[in-house]
Amino acid sequence: MEAKTSSYSLNIPTLLRKRNSSPDVPEDVDYVMSHLNDPNWDYSQPPTASTETFNEKGETSSWTDQSYRETETETASQLESTRVGTSGVDLREAKVEFNDESPYAEVRAAVPNTDDPSLPVNTFRVWFLGIILSSLLSALNHFLLPRWPSVAISALIAQLIALPAGKFLEWILPKRRFNLFGFVWSLNPGPFNVKEHTVITIMANAVYTDVYSTSIFATQRVFYNQNPPVGYQLLITMSSQLIGYAWAGIVRQFLVWPASMIWPSALVSCALLNTLNRNWGKKETKHISREKFFLFAAIGSTLYYFLPGYLFTALSVFSWVCWIAPKNQTVNTLFGYNTGLGLGFLTFDWSMISWIGSPLVSPWWTEANLFVSFVIVYWIIAPILYFKNVLFAKFMPISTSTAFDNTGMPYDITAVVDENGLFSEEKYRAYSPLYMPVNLQLAYGTQFALITAVVVHTFLWYRHDIVRQFRRTLRDEKDVHSRLMTAYREVPGWWYGALFVVAFVFGVVALQVYPSDFPVWAYIVALVISFIFVLPVGIIRAITNQLAALNVLAEFVAGYVLPGHPVGAMLFKTYGFVPMYQTLFFMNDLKIGHYMKIPPRVMFMSQLVASTLACFICVGVQQWQFGHITDMCLPTQKDGFICNDVSTFATASIIWGGIGPQRLFGPGAMYNWVLYFFLIGALLPIPFYFLARRYPLSIWRYVNIPVCFAGLGQLPPATGINYSAFLTVGAIFQWWVRRYHFRWWLRFNYILSAGLDIGVSVGIVLVFFCLQYPKGGIELNWWGNTVWQNTFDAMGMPALLPNGTFGPQTWA
Repeated sequence: MEAKTSSYSLNIPTLLRKRNSSPDVPEDVDYVMSHLNDPNWDYSQPPTASTETFNEKGETSSWTDQSYRETETETASQLESTRVGTSGVDLREAKVEFNDESPYAEVRAAVPNTDDPSLPVNTFRVWFLGIILSSLLSALNHFLLPRWPSVAISALIAQLIALPAGKFLEWILPKRRFNLFGFVWSLNPGPFNVKEHTVITIMANAVYTDVYSTSIFATQRVFYNQNPPVGYQLLITMSSQLIGYAWAGIVRQFLVWPASMIWPSALVSCALLNTLNRNWGKKETKHISREKFFLFAAIGSTLYYFLPGYLFTALSVFSWVCWIAPKNQTVNTLFGYNTGLGLGFLTFDWSMISWIGSPLVSPWWTEANLFVSFVIVYWIIAPILYFKNVLFAKFMPISTSTAFDNTGMPYDITAVVDENGLFSEEKYRAYSPLYMPVNLQLAYGTQFALITAVVVHTFLWYRHDIVRQFRRTLRDEKDVHSRLMTAYREVPGWWYGALFVVAFVFGVVALQVYPSDFPVWAYIVALVISFIFVLPVGIIRAITNQLAALNVLAEFVAGYVLPGHPVGAMLFKTYGFVPMYQTLFFMNDLKIGHYMKIPPRVMFMSQLVASTLACFICVGVQQWQFGHITDMCLPTQKDGFICNDVSTFATASIIWGGIGPQRLFGPGAMYNWVLYFFLIGALLPIPFYFLARRYPLSIWRYVNIPVCFAGLGQLPPATGINYSAFLTVGAIFQWWVRRYHFRWWLRFNYILSAGLDIGVSVGIVLVFFCLQYPKGGIELNWWGNTVWQNTFDAMGMPALLPNGTFGPQTWA
């Protein structure tokens, strides 16, 4: 039967189209629709005519007989040979053998398509450096987090230190071989290699973010006059941190093995690892090497940070309109970068530009989705609500994460709890209802919408893929990286199952043996909520680099299932989203290991060991701080250990676990309208799905409603400038440079991102330890550091000041 004429115009040579087993379906339509749910797929890149599998072609030598070879990003002649048509630089139309290369340019730019399984990975050097660096990183970050100003030491710094440290051990350790029970091993099995470097980096990635549960323990000490036992702290910490790792065994076949799950954030680490190791000790004369480019970017970024980070801070908060009219409240509300809407596009600080993530990493279509939704919600809807004084909005700044009382002051949670740390309705009635600024209301609304949008979007776009993937194994994947990984033994499912049982039992023991205000049934409910969202949120993260925040959902449910129990609500929140986050962090690192061809069993053990150590280290450091630092977490602490994060955590606990969502969002409540966002989130993905199906080559395939809402999760405290600057830089590199200077983008984009990030991290550490910390710090008090502070925006000045109190006179 003759195929029908297609109504779609594709720039794909007919001979290269994938053969269609259904002759009644036009070949180009079949090809388009098969990749419709993958916005990263480039339709201008023709699929290969070859359908041979790896085994059919017999190309086992690509991973057994050779190590790194020059890829398309390294060999100019290869780039020339793949050029087609008249394009001089747009290589997206190059003919790529999909069996030998990833179909995604982003992956090809960062990851080699070869492997050498003979490289030693599970070595003494790995465990020695990995344990030392991850322990130091965990201890230092946890120690410095409560201090203001705070500083976080990035895992990228550990990644930089690991390479020269590994080369030093290669030089100093003896090469003698030992035979222990038939197992031959050596302290120095040969040159320090990229796989060892990768495992050390992954161990650092697993621990550089603080252990979430320690904020609960600090809150119990400071705000609820409770002193939780060390055993309780360790069991809760290990339980909440390790359950997520156990879930990885269930979702790895969905989030790691498929080629379409590219994990953009993992590509930056891979690009940096390959760059540092490939050119170590080598000189490149034809053009600037990626290693040298990275060094220039990192050193330049470090030195430059001293300007916006210390010498001239107005370059960071470049709200120049507010400088002209510092006492004009309307101007400061619209253009302010602190408590205003941040109308503007100028900041000269990479830490401000990358506040919501590096714009050089997220795909351009993701950044466009994010900015369009931001403009609609925060630059159009928010000012309308504010200047019309909806729900007493003018008595508060337009954008802040702080809740307020009816006098316009920050809400005092100690005024509504009794001596046992429980919510007191009598004290609440005598004090004040809780008021939210406009942007905080919209922040909750967009996160409510995100919850339903993720579920609906995943069902519409990925239901068939999920069902199909249940029946697949790693050997069924056609992607070159998945095939190369079949050389290594996978982690058995029972390893993950055993880890879950142990971590779950730790949680039950902690809740049953120690007084926790958190019943086991609530513990199970929280875990169920967290697990349900692992897959849909993980798909969004892997494709778009946007992480959906589920802490709001956990808090919302906690307020209903444990009303009047703020400590129980904190624990519910922890188990309601931390395991999911841990799973996704583990998935990101597993994808790094997948790209870098690290044996999965080594990956599993390295992350498990590092995370377990971090649990003990963080609990121990916090115990030491409360035992040896006078006035720890109090506003009067002389060294700045005032624990801002704990104050925020405590406020959330009383809002959700004390006052509760019923009083805030229930029928007849002041903010009941915010609940309609649940419905909005459920409905919005539907029309765009059918538009994309009807017009598959139009922009509708790039509209992703969960991304629109997920990207808004950092507002507040983020403001408009963080989003507008993010889009501006993203438009330059992820659209213009990628489109018109693809060769440069392919070679340097991810390296530039890593260099800028590392430079800022090192710069922050240097400024903090050299200029801000010693002897109370060295301050530069001049116009460039004070002009942005002497504005209504920095002061958080509202449009109206209450005459005593505002709002209703009675409340319940």
